Amino acid sequence: MEAERPVPLWQNPFVWAFVVGCVMVTLIRPFLRFEPKPPPVLSELPAFSLVDQDGKPFGSVELHGQVWIASFFFTQCPSVCPLLMSRMAALQNRLKDEHVDGIRLVSISVDPVRDTPEALRAAAPKYGVDPARWTLLTGPLERVHDLCVDGFKVPGFDGTGMINGDIPHTTKVVLVDPSGHIRGYYDTDEQGLDEVFFRAQHVLKEARSNA
Repeated sequence: MEAERPVPLWQNPFVWAFVVGCVMVTLIRPFLRFEPKPPPVLSELPAFSLVDQDGKPFGSVELHGQVWIASFFFTQCPSVCPLLMSRMAALQNRLKDEHVDGIRLVSISVDPVRDTPEALRAAAPKYGVDPARWTLLTGPLERVHDLCVDGFKVPGFDGTGMINGDIPHTTKVVLVDPSGHIRGYYDTDEQGLDEVFFRAQHVLKEARSNA
């Protein structure tokens, strides 16, 4: 008795069902992707003008129309700032490596008396600052104080001054939209920076769709 010949692979209905299933999943995947909405507006920053590491005026006018992420530091910080600034550098590099344009980083010194533009300019290479994407800011003490406390509403400048060479300040970053609205506060651990990386892009996409 002649042995039954195996069915060719291309005639096997299970193989075709698998192929069709893969194609269908690929086609409908874009429709199943969930993209979170941009974060809500929390508050509005007042107009401000400080000075960058090159001694040039820099503030709300220069930042208008851009999505930006603010952080707070000082160059002689003995505690949290080195790690904070290294994580800001990693965020800067991630934006660059993934070709995300239109999002700027801004780091404001909470020790503006000692952090002159010259001091910021000297520290910038140590932090890995790319001036095209990241700006360091300083300015008159009272102006910086008011911006941090009344504008960003972040802790620090609470009257305790310097403690053992340190100035208490927040390690969170603040997401700001092109109109100067605060859209969120994020931790600077891996999870927090990952979240702000994507949230900033959601805000950028929102701004471009409304333009």
